[in-house]
Amino acid sequence: MSTSGSQAEPPPDEAVRFERLLADLSSRFVNLPPSEVDQQIEEGLQQIVEALDVDRSSLLEFSEEGKRFIVTHSWAREGYFRLTGIEISEYPWYTGMLLKGETLAFSRLPEDFPEEAVREKKDVGAAGLRANLSMPLRVSGRPLGALAICCFRHERVWPAEAIPRLRLLGEVFANALARRNHWVSLEQALAEVRELKARLEEENLYLRKEIDVAARPGSGIVGESEAIKRVLVQVEQVAPTDAAVLLLGETGTGKELLAWSIHDLSARRGRTMMKVNCAALPPSLIEAELFGRERGAYTGALARQSGRFEVADGSTIFLDEIGDLPLELQAKLLRVLEHGEFERLGSTRTLRVDVRVIAATNRDLAAMVRAATFREDLYYRLNVFPITVPPLRARPEDIPLLVWTFVREFAQAQGKTIDQIPKRSMEGLRRYLWPGNVRELRNIIERATILSAGPTLHVDLPEPLDPKTPGMTLEEVERRHIIAVLDEVRWRIRGDGGAAQRLGLKPSTLESRMRKAGIKR
Repeated sequence: MSTSGSQAEPPPDEAVRFERLLADLSSRFVNLPPSEVDQQIEEGLQQIVEALDVDRSSLLEFSEEGKRFIVTHSWAREGYFRLTGIEISEYPWYTGMLLKGETLAFSRLPEDFPEEAVREKKDVGAAGLRANLSMPLRVSGRPLGALAICCFRHERVWPAEAIPRLRLLGEVFANALARRNHWVSLEQALAEVRELKARLEEENLYLRKEIDVAARPGSGIVGESEAIKRVLVQVEQVAPTDAAVLLLGETGTGKELLAWSIHDLSARRGRTMMKVNCAALPPSLIEAELFGRERGAYTGALARQSGRFEVADGSTIFLDEIGDLPLELQAKLLRVLEHGEFERLGSTRTLRVDVRVIAATNRDLAAMVRAATFREDLYYRLNVFPITVPPLRARPEDIPLLVWTFVREFAQAQGKTIDQIPKRSMEGLRRYLWPGNVRELRNIIERATILSAGPTLHVDLPEPLDPKTPGMTLEEVERRHIIAVLDEVRWRIRGDGGAAQRLGLKPSTLESRMRKAGIKR
C-alpha cells in the first residue's frame, strides 16, 4: 500500500545531493564497529532531516509479539520533540500495515488517513503532524521495524524515486542495528559469565573434577601424597612374596584395604582372603574361629567347625587388631607362622596349612612387648615387613580426592548429582585432625550426601576432638576422650582391649558415665 498526495520531481541538484547522501551513509556502515552504530544512525537520521527539509526522522523497532514498537533512534530539528526510548502501542492500524510490509506515504495529514485509522487520525491531528513517510524494515526476512520521516511545518510531497532509496538506507540502518543488538547480547552473556565466575570465586567453590588415583590399578587406594605413595611402593615390593606383613596405623586409616591390595597383587589372589577381627570376638570363641573345633569341644559345640586358617589354606588370612589377641592364643599363632601347624580345639590331630599372614593393629606392639602383654617372639615374627599407614591428618592433600571419591560413590547410590563443594567446607575438612581417619571422613561425606538436596555438597564440619581445645570444660574433654576411645575399639566396652580397659574403668562405671554424658553409638 502506498498512500500519498500529488508527486513532483525534485530539482536535479537536490536529487544529486540526495543520491550522494545515500551513498555516503551506506558506505559508513560497512565494517562499522558495533559500539559506533548508535552514533552513526543518529547522524544519518540528522542528515536525512536536513537533506529532505523535514522535521524529524526516527528508527522504530517492533516488539516480539508485533503489537507495539519502540523508538530506538531519533533526530529532530530544534523545537521538535525527539522520541528516542518511547514505547508506542496504541496505533493498531499503523503498526499492522508496517508488519505487512506496506510503505505508508502521507502528504496531507490527517486527511490522508483512512477511516479505520481512528486512533492515528485523532492523535496526528492533535500533534500537528502534516506529512509522514514510514517504510517497513526487514532483517533476514523478519520484520524488524520501520524508518519514519515526519513534517510538522508544512505538507510534503514524497518523491516516488526517493522512497526505495530511503527504504534501502533504512535496511542498512536495520542490519547495522541487528548486528549491534547481537553484539550487545553477546556482551551481556559474557558479562553474566564473568559475573558467575566472580561469584564462584567469591564463594570459593570447588568444581567437581575427575579423580586421579595415585595408586596402581586394582589397589583402590585414593591419594597422590608422598606419604601414601611410599606405602604403595612398599605394598608392591612385598606383595609377590610370602612374607608376613604387619600393617601399623591408627583406626580407620585403610589397613584392611591395603591387606586386600597385597593379596590381590600376590600369587594367592585366585583364592579368597580370610579376615578375622581379633577384637570383635570374646576370648572363648576366637580360638575356635581361628583354628576350628571338634564336636563336643565345649558346651554348645554341636558340630565340627573348620577354622579360618584351615579355610585359608593356599590363600591369605588377615588378622585385624592383632594387638587384642589373647596372650594364651599368641603361642598357637606363632606356631602356625613358623611351621604352618595347629590343632583344632578339642582335637589332638595336627593340621598343616600354607597360609600367608597379614596382621594389622592400631596399638603400640613394642610397648605391649615391654609390658609383657604381647609375646616378643610373635612380635618379631609378625614384624618381618612392617608398613606404617599414615593417618589422614598427615596427608591433607589427599582429602579433596577422597572427598570427591566418596561423593561420587554415595551420589550415584542415592541417584543424586553433586558437582560442587564450598571451599570453606573443603578447607575445614583439610584442617580437621580426623581421629577416625578415612573411615570418619567417609561417614561424614555419606551423611552430607544424604542431607544435600542440590548440586552443592553441604558439609557439617566436625568439631575437633582435641582435648587441648581452649574454652572446653572438663566434662566436654572427658566426653570427647571417651568417644575417641570407643571409636578406636569399635564401641566394644567390655573384655580385653575394650573401652573400659583402655580407660582404666570398670565397664559399669564407663556405662554410667556414658549415660550421664549422653553418649550413644
